[in-house]
Amino acid sequence: MIIEIKVPSPGESITEVEIGSWLVEDGAVVAKDQEIAEVESDKATLTIVASEGGKIEIKSEEGEAVEVGAVVCTIDTSVEAPAAESSQSQSQSAAESVSEDQASETKESATGDELSEAKSRPVASGHDNVKVTSVAKEMMKEHGLSVDDVIKGLKRLGKKEVEAVVNAPQAATAAIPQKEATRDEERQRMSSLRRKLSARLVSVKNETAMLTTFNEIDMSYVMDMRKKHQQKFVETHGFKLGFMSFFTKAVATAMDFHPMVNAQIDGEEIVMPQFVDVGIAVSTPKGLMVPIVRNAESKSIPAIELEIKELAEKARNKKITVEELQGGTFTITNGGVFGSLLSTPILNPPQSGILGMHNIVERPVAVNGQVVIRPMMYVALSYDHRIIDGKDSVGFLVKLKELLENPERLFTGGKDAGELMLGI
Repeated sequence: MIIEIKVPSPGESITEVEIGSWLVEDGAVVAKDQEIAEVESDKATLTIVASEGGKIEIKSEEGEAVEVGAVVCTIDTSVEAPAAESSQSQSQSAAESVSEDQASETKESATGDELSEAKSRPVASGHDNVKVTSVAKEMMKEHGLSVDDVIKGLKRLGKKEVEAVVNAPQAATAAIPQKEATRDEERQRMSSLRRKLSARLVSVKNETAMLTTFNEIDMSYVMDMRKKHQQKFVETHGFKLGFMSFFTKAVATAMDFHPMVNAQIDGEEIVMPQFVDVGIAVSTPKGLMVPIVRNAESKSIPAIELEIKELAEKARNKKITVEELQGGTFTITNGGVFGSLLSTPILNPPQSGILGMHNIVERPVAVNGQVVIRPMMYVALSYDHRIIDGKDSVGFLVKLKELLENPERLFTGGKDAGELMLGI
C-alpha cells in the first residue's frame, strides 16, 4: 500500500514551510516512526517522521517551499525493512565481543610483562659498527630504548645522546601538522529561520531606540547556596540546579518594582502585562530559538529549572512547537556559557527589554573596606528607551543585583526579611 506523508502544521499562523534537509535518500527503506526530513518555518525547525515503514519516494527537493498539508513523499509499505539480527546472531556477536575483550585484556597483560622483561634484557643492537658505552647501555635498559631509538647517524653512542632522547619533549619529536593553503569557498543557503532572524535584527536597530545599561553581581551567595544544596536538590527533584532559574525568578520578582521593563508598545498604546513570560535564548545548530517560561512570577525555582531544561532539550532536538516559542514579555540570554565577559544583547521585539548574562570571573572587589576576591558577573540590560526611562532601567538592574546577592529575598517578594518581621 502507498501512503502519503504530508507537511504537518507548525502553528496556526504558518501556511508555508521549507524543506530544510532530507535525513534519508530517495528509495531508502525506512522504519516506522523514523525521522525522515527536517522542515523549517520562520520560527522553528521541525522534523517529519514516517508513519509507517517501507520504501520512500521523495516528492519535494531540499530548499523547496511547500504549503502546510502538501505531500512531500510517499512510502510503499509492501517493501519491508531488513529484519533485525536474530537473537542467536546477537548472542554469537556478544560472545565474540566478550572473547575479543578477554583477548585484549590478556594481550595488555602480556604486553606489560614483556615490557618489564625487555627492560631487564641486554640492549639489542643491529648496528655492529656503533660503539655503545656502558653508561649508555644501562640508561637504555632503564628506559626500554634500543639503539634504533637513539641513533641518528652517529658512530658513537654515549650518555649525552641517550639523555637527549629520554628528556626530549614529546612535541619536539612529533611532526606538527601543517594546514594546506587553499582559496576554496563554501556556500550554504540561509535557512528560513536564519533569514527571518536576520530581518528581525535589522528591524530592531531601525525601529527602536535601543540603549544598554550595565551592572555587576557578586555570585558567591547563589553559588554557595547551589553548592550547599545541590546533592539534596538532585535527590529530591532528579535534575541539577543551575543559575538560569535564579535569574528567571529574580527577573520576575524585579518586575514588581519596575513594571515598565515588562511593558510593550502597541501602536500608540502601552501594554503592561500582569504576568511575566520569560524567553530563554537557546543556541541551536539551526540558529537562535527563544522558548518561553510562562508565568515565571508564580513558579518556584525547581519548577522553573525543570521547564528550562525541558524546553532547551526540545529546541536542540528540533521537537519544540511554535506555541512554545510564541509570546514572551522579556528575554534572558546567557553569553557566559561561551566565555563572553561583556556584550550588548539585542532586543527581541515586541519586547522592550532583554537581560544579558556573562561569564563568572573571580575579581578583586571592595567589601566593607577590604579588598577580597569574589566570583563576579557583568550583566547588561538592553531596553527600548521609547518606553523605558533611565530610572527604571538602572533601577531594574540594581534590584536584580540585590535579589541575587541576597537570594532569600526571592521568597519574600524582594523585601528584606527583617523589614517583613518588623512590619516596615
